[in-house]
Amino acid sequence: QIFNQHNAEAPNLEPAFRRMAQMEPNLDHDVSWFLLPSYWAKMVVALISFLCFANSYDGDFVFDDSEAIINNKDLRAETPLGDLWYHDFWGSKLSSNTSHKSYRPLTVLTFRINYLFAGGFYPVGFHVINIILHCAISVLMVDVFSILLGGLQFSNKGRRLNLAPKSSLLAALLFAVHPVHTECVAGIVGRADLLCALFFLLSFLGYCKAFKENKEGHTFSVFWVLVSVVLGAIAMLCKEQGITILGLNAVFDALVINKINLLELIRKLLYKDKSLENAGLLRKGLLFRITLLMCGGAGILYIRWRIMGTGPPAFTEVDNPASFADSLFVRAINYNYYYSLNAWLLLCPWWLCFDWSMGCIPLIKSVSDWRIIALAALWFCLIGLICQALCSEDSHKRRILTLGLGFLIIPFLPASNLFFRVGFVVAERVIYLPSIGYCILFTYGFSLLSKQAKKKKILAVAVLGILLINVMRCALRSSQWRSEEQLFRSALSVCPLNAKVHYNVGKNLADKGNQSAAIKYYREAVRLNPKYVHAMNNLGNILKERNELHEAEELLSLAVQIQPDFAAAWMNLGIVQNSLRRFEEAEQSYWTAIKHRKKYPDCYYNLGRLYADLNRHIDALNAWRNATVLKPEHSLAWNNMIILLDNTGNLAQAEAVGREALELIPNDHSLMFSLANVLGKSQKYKESEALFLKAIKANPNAASYHGNLAVLYHRWGNLDLAKKHYEVSLKLDPMAPGTKENYNLLRRKLEQLQKKGG
Repeated sequence: QIFNQHNAEAPNLEPAFRRMAQMEPNLDHDVSWFLLPSYWAKMVVALISFLCFANSYDGDFVFDDSEAIINNKDLRAETPLGDLWYHDFWGSKLSSNTSHKSYRPLTVLTFRINYLFAGGFYPVGFHVINIILHCAISVLMVDVFSILLGGLQFSNKGRRLNLAPKSSLLAALLFAVHPVHTECVAGIVGRADLLCALFFLLSFLGYCKAFKENKEGHTFSVFWVLVSVVLGAIAMLCKEQGITILGLNAVFDALVINKINLLELIRKLLYKDKSLENAGLLRKGLLFRITLLMCGGAGILYIRWRIMGTGPPAFTEVDNPASFADSLFVRAINYNYYYSLNAWLLLCPWWLCFDWSMGCIPLIKSVSDWRIIALAALWFCLIGLICQALCSEDSHKRRILTLGLGFLIIPFLPASNLFFRVGFVVAERVIYLPSIGYCILFTYGFSLLSKQAKKKKILAVAVLGILLINVMRCALRSSQWRSEEQLFRSALSVCPLNAKVHYNVGKNLADKGNQSAAIKYYREAVRLNPKYVHAMNNLGNILKERNELHEAEELLSLAVQIQPDFAAAWMNLGIVQNSLRRFEEAEQSYWTAIKHRKKYPDCYYNLGRLYADLNRHIDALNAWRNATVLKPEHSLAWNNMIILLDNTGNLAQAEAVGREALELIPNDHSLMFSLANVLGKSQKYKESEALFLKAIKANPNAASYHGNLAVLYHRWGNLDLAKKHYEVSLKLDPMAPGTKENYNLLRRKLEQLQKKGG
């Protein structure tokens, strides 16, 4: 559908977008930079953006990747595709009180496709897609910047012209190599930002295509306006920021297509000037297009609201301390300080951190805090740019500055805390789209300097130096994102006051078995944040394993006191109390954990162990059965059921449970071993032998497997095979209980047989 509207007051006026280049100065005239054909410019941008982040292709799953990908059931084939539309980014139901309400089903769908094609959780495929997406976005930026910096004009054949090839190349290179983008590219969960940016830019380019004059001379195409709205909706389904493109399309329409002077428009609105129509609001269908954008945006937000529910996301004070401040003054001051830090990351992206919460940025509580200077500097620059954008007599300057500020500020609004509380202090990923505005302003500033500079080559070399430094910084930062150890340790120098940084370093060390070093970092995390219950829980776990039970109990008791619904801490407290032989308290702790987390198989498993220690065999079996119902692959619970039934003489029941377990977990060698023992006692020697041999094949260095198989052969009368496996068992573990005695009995028997034979 094509919309045609004639302007009665200016019958001979050509569409504004056809004459813009003739009426305004060309930005490229003052820019001392490389001039390349469009194809080569895009190839250069693609190659350089690839080089920046190529070394992240073989990185691990790090930080948030675990929750969003590895632990997200929405990626698995058994989860219905329809569930993606009712779950948040992390796989939780949007209706849940614990959901962060981050609704990004299309991003999760791409993760699912990655998972299915790779045949499992292999990070290479995930990383490669992220790198390709960033390269594609950087290439698209050449076209986007050519419009934003040079204007929109089409040739007689309907082909869009690049009126600022040098400026658009420079701006696209600045975008491609900006180190602040590393989190989005090298961190797999950053795909949400990449996909959002891709459809964000496609929506903008689609909107521009609406003004391509066709053969009938129609002014604009409603079809392409609607396409841009649909692409904006897709961008929002990748990440929430995507909806802001509709506002930016409206700004672009007003400034570039209709060439509205905002200051003049404000004056006419204030004085109710009758010539308001001449300001361009009613010409060329602007109001109609803005109405389409507004209706589309309102419809998208309404649907999103209905799916998400009315409840706001649940965040804690440590996620965003300023938003929990009682004083409006403290909140306002700190929000503005956060804005200045984001601006600084764009200007000087040297100090980068995977997480800026938990004390990394202490609150400003007084005007005497020296950091107020950063706020003043930010607003001094912004007000200066806004004044120039509104009041400059140069329409070209007004347009570029307004578009630069628009692309800098509008995509950042969802992360600004102005409309709703967000779950972070500073997040490098949310600057991916606003960096477009930064690149516009930087390029325009460079053109102004080039115009004034006598030695333009020196200025060009300086910019080349900045690009080269950024490339190296991207490569270095990408290498840090390849593993959690490097990523977490890199943050220690940037945010030494961040308790979460110390916690993550400690957790990484604990996972590698370095408990002594992990304790040091966990203690520091608790010192920096005395209410950090997760650090207390993990530290208590390590102390429990080191048999430092009393300190472990103190830490875990404090954790559940601070957060009474912390199920994991209640379970671990129960384990410690069980070790201290305070059985009633342990049982109470386990049931409290289950009360707060209904589906908690590990807690049922530990409860079963407690009941087994108390000889409450029926209760123990029931607890372990609950664990296997909730988690059918819970090998330890199955094993304990088999062993308990075996020890109490219920061989038939033990055999039935063992067979049921092996049907569910057919490759678990410990289950094979336990069932083989039961079958041996039931004199089913052949089947028992087969299971023992299968278990030994899966785990050949288990001394007990060889020892028990030897006992089976001993009972069965295969004495030579019994002797062989006794010897293997003793070789693997000379102190194996009972094996040496059984071996000596066998040797004596063999000697007696030899004497009789002699």
